[in-house]
Amino acid sequence: MIKEGDTVHLRSKKNSFFVKVEKGKIFGTHKGNINLEELIGKEYGSIIKTHKGEEFLVLKPSLFEIIMFGIKRQTQIIYPKDSAYITIKLGLTDGMKVLESGVGSGALSIVMANAVKPNGKIYGFEKEEKYIPKVYENISLAGLEKYVEIKHQSLEEKLPENFFDAGFIDVREPWLYIENIKNSLKSGANLGFLVPTTNQVSLLLDELKNHNFLQLEVVELLERHYKPVPDRLRPEDRMVAHTGYLIFAKKGIS
Repeated sequence: MIKEGDTVHLRSKKNSFFVKVEKGKIFGTHKGNINLEELIGKEYGSIIKTHKGEEFLVLKPSLFEIIMFGIKRQTQIIYPKDSAYITIKLGLTDGMKVLESGVGSGALSIVMANAVKPNGKIYGFEKEEKYIPKVYENISLAGLEKYVEIKHQSLEEKLPENFFDAGFIDVREPWLYIENIKNSLKSGANLGFLVPTTNQVSLLLDELKNHNFLQLEVVELLERHYKPVPDRLRPEDRMVAHTGYLIFAKKGIS
């Protein structure tokens, strides 16, 4: 059953919307208005009509759909093909405290928060204050706002020491802040980065080695979809290729 506060996917033949169900709220479309309160108590898979009679199918969205089609992007996001791998590589699980810097639009925050709930939390440090309100809005759409806390702070400023169980950094020059990041991590904590160019990778690897990080790894993930036509199965004409280089390391004993 649909409850107040749930995010639903409203889908017609030509339109698709992701909205949070709230009492007393009217959602406007060019095909008419939808009284969202009428969705409370309905089953997913139901049909709701606008005041003009246009029908929308009410579906339960996955995190993938919310990230790819629901959230509002104000920066380039970390795609699920990368964020899922990041989450596993960092070993994220219930109860962990996770450092994130370079929060952007909150796509990675959503995936990581889903992994550490209900007792863990993502601590985001974002240099650009203008991004933060939209990040909270996006995370709320995924229903994970209780598990994310964002501060307007650059990595140039001191982080809490020996506090985080893992961390992920997506900023332009991460090698400048390795000492601060290292001090904030517990011994043995996994740390990840995303950078778009190979020269950035080289600079980062040098600095990680200088600070005695262990198990350095560089990986690039490619994603190729196939046309789902049984008689003419073949790759799609376009694919999600390079989105960034992922670098992983582990903090040694302090």
